[in-house]
Amino acid sequence: MNFLRGVMGGPSAGPQPSGADTIQKLCDRVASSTLLDDRRDAVRALKSLSKKYRLEVGIQAMEHLIHVLQTDRSDSEIIGYALDTLYNVISNDLEEEEQDDSEEENSAKQVDDLGSQFTEIFIKQQENVTLLLTLVEEFDFHVRWPGVKLLTSLLKQQGPQVQQIILVSPMGVSRLMDLLADSREVIRNDGVLLLQQLTKSNAAIQKIVAFENAFERLLDIITEEGNSDGGIVVEDCLLLLQNLLKNNNSNQNFFKEGSYIQRMKPWFEVGDDNCGWSAQKVTNLHLMLQLVRVLVSPTNPPGATSSCQKAMFHCGLLQQLCTILMATGVPADILTETINTVSEVIRGCQTNQDYFASVNAPSNPPRPAIVVLLMSMVNERQPFVLRCAVLYCFQCFLYKNQKGQGEIVSTLLPSTIDGNSVSAGQLLCGGLFSTDSLSNWCAAVALAHALQENATLKEQLLRVQLATSIGNPPVSLLQQCTNILSQGSKVQTRVGLLMLLCTWLSNCSIAVTHFLHNPANVPFLTGQIAENLGEEEQLVQGLCALLLGISIYYNDNSLENYRKEKLKQLIEKRIGRENFIEKLGFISKHELYSRAAQKPQPSFSSPDHMMFDHEFTKLVKELEGVISKAIYKSSEEDKKEEEVKKTLEQHDNIVTHYKKVIREQDQELEELKQRINTLTSQNEQLQATVTQQVSQIQQHKDQYNLLKVQLGKDTQHHNSHGETFQMNGIQTEEVSKLKEELEEWKNKHELLQGQLKEKDSVIEKLNSSQLEMGTTEQSSQTSKFGGLEHNNELQKELEMLRSQIQLQSVEISKLQMENQKLQVMTTTADPMLGDSGATAATGSELEGRLEQEIKELKSQVKALSEEKESLKQHLDSSSSTVAILQDEKSKLQREVAESKKEQDDLLVLLADQDQKISALKIKLKDLGVPVEDEDDTESGDQGEEDEDGDEEEQD
Repeated sequence: MNFLRGVMGGPSAGPQPSGADTIQKLCDRVASSTLLDDRRDAVRALKSLSKKYRLEVGIQAMEHLIHVLQTDRSDSEIIGYALDTLYNVISNDLEEEEQDDSEEENSAKQVDDLGSQFTEIFIKQQENVTLLLTLVEEFDFHVRWPGVKLLTSLLKQQGPQVQQIILVSPMGVSRLMDLLADSREVIRNDGVLLLQQLTKSNAAIQKIVAFENAFERLLDIITEEGNSDGGIVVEDCLLLLQNLLKNNNSNQNFFKEGSYIQRMKPWFEVGDDNCGWSAQKVTNLHLMLQLVRVLVSPTNPPGATSSCQKAMFHCGLLQQLCTILMATGVPADILTETINTVSEVIRGCQTNQDYFASVNAPSNPPRPAIVVLLMSMVNERQPFVLRCAVLYCFQCFLYKNQKGQGEIVSTLLPSTIDGNSVSAGQLLCGGLFSTDSLSNWCAAVALAHALQENATLKEQLLRVQLATSIGNPPVSLLQQCTNILSQGSKVQTRVGLLMLLCTWLSNCSIAVTHFLHNPANVPFLTGQIAENLGEEEQLVQGLCALLLGISIYYNDNSLENYRKEKLKQLIEKRIGRENFIEKLGFISKHELYSRAAQKPQPSFSSPDHMMFDHEFTKLVKELEGVISKAIYKSSEEDKKEEEVKKTLEQHDNIVTHYKKVIREQDQELEELKQRINTLTSQNEQLQATVTQQVSQIQQHKDQYNLLKVQLGKDTQHHNSHGETFQMNGIQTEEVSKLKEELEEWKNKHELLQGQLKEKDSVIEKLNSSQLEMGTTEQSSQTSKFGGLEHNNELQKELEMLRSQIQLQSVEISKLQMENQKLQVMTTTADPMLGDSGATAATGSELEGRLEQEIKELKSQVKALSEEKESLKQHLDSSSSTVAILQDEKSKLQREVAESKKEQDDLLVLLADQDQKISALKIKLKDLGVPVEDEDDTESGDQGEEDEDGDEEEQD
């Protein structure tokens, strides 16, 4: 401690050592001291000197400080001092804060170089960064916080190199992700800043961070901090989210699939009172809107953008954005960014575009949001960036939206104009002919987007009539545009009108005819192209050349004075072909053309640079080549081209007809297939029913057999039960009853024997009387027959009595045997019971029970047999139904085969048509006519034509 007091400026008699000497002594102390306290004090002293003597401490102490980090891990205090010292040496933030405004730029550059050089020295050994990652894992505040700050500074100085080291380090990124879960806000917030630097321009690290649940944690922090009302922590989280999502399709898809888009909706919930927004809230909301735009950017893959747009509509995010759009008191920059965001959320998505068309502004009476925005666009008092945003919104609303295009154009048509309210079409016309050149340009571009790739609307727009002044007849919109163009207005106005006319006339021969019908238009264009004007007018000359070229290329030769050949001769005489092509090339060579071709959003540094539209640059790229070729073609080539075009159109019509036939047959085939599938399913159901019924019959058979077996077993069971009862020898009363019954049977037997003897005596008497009567001849016939009858009756009665006696004797013998058995068993089982021994249940009761059970079983057997018969009948009916269905199935299969055969014939016909088209295309190519090849899939579906097509080809 005495040493430190001398170093730090304590009283001393000798001369004071310099800063470099002091630092050297402290470094020696750190390297050589054996006591931890001494090393700790020396490192603390180096920390205090590191801000003032940054260069000296960095050069002399860095190696010793790294050694302390490696060896003194057990002491968190000395580790914290060492990390703070390294941060002071490497970081440029402290130097930038201390610099005065009067310092020169080279001083700041030297500071940056110094931090970069020390960072390079530190990361030269990759183990140092790995060691730092390990220290960041420590929970101790005095170790973790300075470790986070030092790693952030390293990433700022040498980002790509440090990113690569962390990427290859085991669990390197995962360790840093734990910082977001730290309960101490200081560390958590600095962890967000660290991850910002870590994820810059590194897709691999961005993916790892995203899959480490970064989205969930960052959104939780934003919610905890109060969404858009939060502080700078929300801003830092939003910047980190932008790093993770921008130009990273994998993370964007993960963000959407994780339902995180739904969690963005509360960010844009603003109240009715929007006055007095803080600067931080404006910044936060601006970043939130930019984050939405990252997900739906036109530069993203179309599929990913479309899915995000649909998710934003279904979760209500688009509706929330439209609420901000129509709210009052919203700051201008937030309103502008909201318009841009809504634009990209609805761009190319029909559902979102339809919803946006239904949004009304909260006015009295309510007006559509599109009308309100267009009012801002054509208002020259509105900010320039806001007008550009509204134009972009209108373009996105009409992008691939023919329904929206038709609604806009319909507001210009005479039959739909409402004089009581302002429509979108009226606003566009008003802007088109206003005195503000920027309004002219914006309205012209907006109207051109309403006609983009829609030939029907181009024709309908020709019906629009405008009243120019009182007393003068109305003129068409096309004529008014050309009138203003010829009046020599500002360059921006003329460029806008020329872009509108080029879009309107392209791919629309009727519009070209209307344009050429005005005799002043062609001379004006040729005059503009032929003049040698300054650089500002070169752009107008190029657009005039493009418009004249479109009038030639899409000319149907319906006007005799302005046929293709005559227009080309006019160019040759007044302009010259080479000069015309040179002027046409002025467009694509212009600097503003190149800027506009980069992205759809109109972004200009100033209104003067607002010249080209993104969609128009695509049109120029498409037409420039074909117009140049069309200028050099001869009349014969044009005729041949026209003939070929007509032939191709005829063939296309034939092909279209066959395609329609094939499509109809495909539909019929699909219907037949569906019907077959339905019948097949019904057949399967019936077969399943039959199988089920067969199984039920089999079950009933098994039950019947089981009952038969059970009946036999029950009979044996009762017999054995009776024998068992008899063998038990317990029921003495039943034995006595059996004896009584035996005696009764004996008495009956004796009685029957007596009756039998009486009958025998009667028979003998009758026989003797019959013999006596037989000798007498006078006995009457009637008495004879009566005696015989009486004799027969007696014999029958005798036989019956004998059979009864035999049955009774058999029963008596059975009972005697049972009696003997019972007596034997009773004597052996219990001699105490005597002659009145025990016996089993009475035979009569057993017989009664058996008879009752037999009757029940017979009734069940009868019921089962009846059910079996009904099932057989149902099975026969099902079999007949199956046979009918099989017949129908075979008929349908024959119909399908016939349809396939017809389709094959059509394909053969289409193949012949394809060969003819290919031959014609080859001829066209030989003649120098550019021919675009059709898709192979369409040509593969074409069939052959008949022999008349072959004769036509030979001609």
